[in-house]
Amino acid sequence: MPSVSTQITWIVVGYALLVFVLALVTAGRRQGRPRWLDQMAWMLELLLVVRALAGLGPLVGDDPPDSTSTYVGYLVASVCVLPIAMQSVRDDRAVWSSAVVAVAALAIAVVAVRLEMTA
Repeated sequence: MPSVSTQITWIVVGYALLVFVLALVTAGRRQGRPRWLDQMAWMLELLLVVRALAGLGPLVGDDPPDSTSTYVGYLVASVCVLPIAMQSVRDDRAVWSSAVVAVAALAIAVVAVRLEMTA
């Protein structure tokens, strides 16, 4: 049975891909960024914080990751990417702000998979 952090990771990846697709559809329809997309992005950030807390387990357990610095780097990056992206489009609700959210969500999905590969 997969560990709790692995299960959380796959939930994060699935939700990040959902946010990616919805943000991409919103940008493709040439609509401004809706407020519900912001709420979904911040919910994704909450999931990432939970994943980061669960990710601390391998660091203090008996089976540490092969490359601790890479693991910690992915852990920190997973939590930092979305707030930076959302801050950059905070006052801009234009079409391309949805594309920024889409790119950030896709980056988070990739980082989450890489984090799981390094654990």
